[in-house]
Amino acid sequence: MEKAEIISKINAVLADEFEVEQDEFLPGASLMQTLDLDSLDLVDMVVLIEQHFGILVKGSDFANIKTFQDFYDFLDAKLQ
Repeated sequence: MEKAEIISKINAVLADEFEVEQDEFLPGASLMQTLDLDSLDLVDMVVLIEQHFGILVKGSDFANIKTFQDFYDFLDAKLQ
């Protein structure tokens, strides 16, 4: 899967799940703040990633993910 496809797919999933407009998903924007995530929401996100991409993710994987670009890069690396 190409990185652009990954970004498009995850943006659609996040917009639907967290009810945020995709135009707010800027590469340098804070993932946690933009989506208004708390620790329970991170669990939801882990489940979404597993369901839509078929990869195993742990909550601790999010320790170094600050921005949407970090998140996109993380998913791209996991899917390669």
